[in-house]
Amino acid sequence: MEFKKGDIYGTHRVISPKGVLPQPADVVDNTMEIYNNEVLIDVHTLNIDSASFTEISNRANGDVEEIKRIILEIVNTTGKHKNPWTGSGGMLIGRVAEVGPDYEGELKKGDKIATMVSLSLTPLKIDEIIEIRPEIDQVDIKGQAILFQSGIYAKLPKDIPQTLALSVLDVAGAPAQTAKICKPGDTVVVMGGGGKSGILCCWQARKQVGINGTVICVDGFKKSINRAMSVNCADEYLVVNATDTIAMYEEIM
Repeated sequence: MEFKKGDIYGTHRVISPKGVLPQPADVVDNTMEIYNNEVLIDVHTLNIDSASFTEISNRANGDVEEIKRIILEIVNTTGKHKNPWTGSGGMLIGRVAEVGPDYEGELKKGDKIATMVSLSLTPLKIDEIIEIRPEIDQVDIKGQAILFQSGIYAKLPKDIPQTLALSVLDVAGAPAQTAKICKPGDTVVVMGGGGKSGILCCWQARKQVGINGTVICVDGFKKSINRAMSVNCADEYLVVNATDTIAMYEEIM
C-alpha cells in the first residue's frame, strides 16, 4: 500500500481557508485514511473543554439529545470538534489503530493514549455518540481521529481510571504555566476560575503568591463559583460576564 506524504503539522488536511494551520482552519479533511506520518486512533472518549461544553449545553437547554446533535453538527461541518462560539476544543483518549510507515515515534498498534493536542485541530469522525456525562464534560463515542507527526500524546497510566486520567491530562498545562508566571505577593485574576483548569490554576496561584498575595477567582456562572468556593481555592470570588470588559475591570479594581 502506498501512503500519501503528509506535513508534520497537518497542513495537508486543511480544506479552508488555504494557507493556515489546522487549528485556525474552518474545515479540515477528516477522511480516516492515514498519510505516511500520521497515527490513526480508535476514539473512546472526548473530553470537551469546560467553556465549550457549557456553551453547547446552554444552547441545548441541557437536553442531552440536543447536545449530541450540536456536537455531531460541529464535527460533520468542520471535520473536527472546534466550538464555533468559544473557539476551543478539548482532547481525547483512544487506542492506536494504525501507524504510518514514516511516523517517527514509539507508538504502536494497540497503545492506549490521550492526545495532548486540542480537538480544535484534530481531524475527527464520529460514527455514534454512546453516552454524554455533563457533570464532567465527557462524551463517549464510537469514532476515529488523526494524530499528526507534531502532535504530542501521553500513554494512559494503569493505576487510575481512564476518564480521570483524561480529565487530569487535559488541564495539566494550565497549573504548570501558572506556577511559572506567578510570584510571591502578586495579585492574580483567574478568569473562568470555576472550571476544571480554573480551579487548579487558582490553587496553584495561591500556592505561588503566598500570604502577601491575592487570588481572585472570576466566573460567569454562580454554580461554577460555588464549586470553586467549596474547595477554598482563592481569596476573592466574583460572578462576572467576561464579555463585559468594563464590568470586569470595575469589579476587579
